Amino acid sequence: MNRFTFVLAVAMSAGLVAQQAEPGMTVRARQVIDGRGGVTNNTTVSIKNGKIVSVGASSAAPTIDLGSLTLMPGFIDTHVHIGWHFDDKGRYHSGPEPAEQAALYGAENAYVTLMAGFTTVQSVGALSDKVLRDAINRGVLPGPRILSSLGQISNEKWTPDQIREQVRRLKGEGADLIKIFASASIRDGGTPTLSQEQVDAACGEARAQGLRTLVHAHSPESMLRSARAKCTQVEHGGLANAEALKALADGGIYFDPNIGLVTQNYLENKARYLGIGNYTEEGFASMEKALGLRGPMFTTALKTPGLKIVMGTDAVAGAHGQNAREPIERVKTGQKPMDAIIGMTSLAAQSMNLDKQLGAIAAGLNADLVAIEGDPLQDITALQRVRFVMRNGKVYKR
Repeated sequence: MNRFTFVLAVAMSAGLVAQQAEPGMTVRARQVIDGRGGVTNNTTVSIKNGKIVSVGASSAAPTIDLGSLTLMPGFIDTHVHIGWHFDDKGRYHSGPEPAEQAALYGAENAYVTLMAGFTTVQSVGALSDKVLRDAINRGVLPGPRILSSLGQISNEKWTPDQIREQVRRLKGEGADLIKIFASASIRDGGTPTLSQEQVDAACGEARAQGLRTLVHAHSPESMLRSARAKCTQVEHGGLANAEALKALADGGIYFDPNIGLVTQNYLENKARYLGIGNYTEEGFASMEKALGLRGPMFTTALKTPGLKIVMGTDAVAGAHGQNAREPIERVKTGQKPMDAIIGMTSLAAQSMNLDKQLGAIAAGLNADLVAIEGDPLQDITALQRVRFVMRNGKVYKR
């Protein structure tokens, strides 16, 4: 028995992998926030074969009575790096590693993410995501539903034809979407790295292949190039201005600003990253400076008419399971609590073309349910007090 099989067997024997979903059950809670802006009280959700069949009042005794907890749709994080981890010396692991080791660290990250109430994540992304994604889908590992890019478009020297070829290759390997680096890291100034022609090739070929695109873009120009190329979603926008944000809104492009977790996590774990790659003193100074710009940028984003702001964290090593810090920070910076909740449920599902399956408590959708202690409309930090987690009708935390 190899290490991976041994750890999986221990996890299953400890009850960490949920049992098969019951054919039918009911769940009742004092308050239900449906993910689409609606709130009801003393509501029962009926579930059959992993799907929600009805939502409403019922006098019958429920299978699961959540009492005073608030019931919500399973949370969605549109941007994580599920395999990123610290090694056995406590340092960020950035190099090659045995496949079984990568799988185990990824499984650990997936488990703590699920226990935090996130039943779906989008990992962008590494080829090692594939085995983890598929194992979770088979039901042999506890974790959130994973969509992955399995890699990225980042080579500044590639021609448009080479970029198109890479998009086709990633699709052939099973990618759910295409990740594109259109700008440098904020540690390197966030300047544009791909030309308009290159971004056009990446997003255009992805559309032709039926894939969505998610673009790393910090500078206004890289965001504008993404808007002109009709990409699906733009990440970060650390240096965004009103013109770039309006261009995204006008193009119907989703925006995920990542203001509440990723940079804070880097700074909190500086000693674990420092000296690896571009994690230099200068790079950390750039991140601290950029952190101060994110509040004003997000305020401008909130004032941009029609801008579709979804919730993603860019969770890396040290951040997995802390995903709810992102919406909490967004609310502290001025977003309405209900808008933050919609951004991590129905709007996030819409951005991933999963709104017919996920993102709300409604008949016909998957039974992905989370219950928290408290009312997040009054105290957004309640999102961190997860007491119940169900995915596809299976209870993973109770």
